[in-house]
Amino acid sequence: MTAKNSACSLLVCTLLACAPLLARPQTQMMSGKVQRIAIPNSDFPISQGVWVPAGCDTLYLSGSIPPMSNPDAPKGSTQAYGNTQTQTVAVLKRIDQTLAAQKLSLADVVMMHVYLVGDSTKDGKMDFAGFMAGYSQFFGTKEQPNKPARSAMQVAALAAAGALVEIEIIAVRPH
Repeated sequence: MTAKNSACSLLVCTLLACAPLLARPQTQMMSGKVQRIAIPNSDFPISQGVWVPAGCDTLYLSGSIPPMSNPDAPKGSTQAYGNTQTQTVAVLKRIDQTLAAQKLSLADVVMMHVYLVGDSTKDGKMDFAGFMAGYSQFFGTKEQPNKPARSAMQVAALAAAGALVEIEIIAVRPH
């Protein structure tokens, strides 16, 4: 492949990647509001995607793990932090406090990455149901209907032994 053909291929790929943006009505792109794309025919509490208009302030929050919930449990054990649901609630409360210090809230979260360690009580598989039981207390509720785009994945371990949940987020503040 020549350099000219390679450059043309790159241009075509770039145009194809931007086609959805180019096809979007100009009024929607210029509205200045964060727009969340619902998953069609689903009430699952995440967005399929989120449009963030230019000019928003963006906060990238590092991964957060739960605080110890049982100081009497052996150090580094899952019992010291609680089950996946307990840890999820604790992490989201911690994130909410961090956001509040920046004059943001969980309603401003547009992207979330969730890392779940396999639970020994679940044959080493991540406890997604436990995660969702905690998560759904904060997102897609009557009080806080905004849903972030989100990925959830199982990992081998986290930096804090015993922690089953780590969450990192991206939040935005429109002007």
